[in-house]
Amino acid sequence: MAKLFKMESPKLPLTLEKANFQDIFYEEDSYLSNCVISNTVIDNECIERLILSKVLFKNVRFIDVTFRKIDLTDVIFESCDLSNASFSEGLIHRVKFENCKLLGLNLAEANLGNVSFENCIANLCDFSETRLKQVIFNNSTLQGANYFECKFNKVLFNECDLNDVDFSQTSLKGIDISTCRFERLNVTLESLKGCEVSSEQAVGFASLLGIKVV
Repeated sequence: MAKLFKMESPKLPLTLEKANFQDIFYEEDSYLSNCVISNTVIDNECIERLILSKVLFKNVRFIDVTFRKIDLTDVIFESCDLSNASFSEGLIHRVKFENCKLLGLNLAEANLGNVSFENCIANLCDFSETRLKQVIFNNSTLQGANYFECKFNKVLFNECDLNDVDFSQTSLKGIDISTCRFERLNVTLESLKGCEVSSEQAVGFASLLGIKVV
């Protein structure tokens, strides 16, 4: 694995009460905390400024959900399907996505801090104009994901599929992608300054400069 850094994990109580997502509509605010939601489908929900704290989602499928400006703190998504869900402009802190399907998940203009993506399928995810601080992508597929104009601070890509990822106008200085695999990246030479790559990857990038490696 590439060089790790210290980050905070979700802080959940040892005991969580079972809950239904619909319980949120019995609260004065759109708020749920200290609970586990499992083996269910959440569909056709559109809630702005949803607040979730200390919640475990397990085997939950989200269909046609839009949670703009969501506030997630100490939340775990385990074996969930969030394909095409929208968490745009969200505040996402101490959150873990594990063994999840995240095809087309919209995280544009969000703020991510202490977030991990473990063994996820996250092709075509939209992270455009997002701030990522202390974020780990581990053993995940990110084909075609969009990191346009992102701000990276201690971001790790380990053993990930980055084929066709868009890093346009995003500095990769200090970012290690040496363990990742890809055939194509949408990236500028300016963005690559300070990026850590493998010797094999360096040969590919050299061709961008018109350099022939013999």
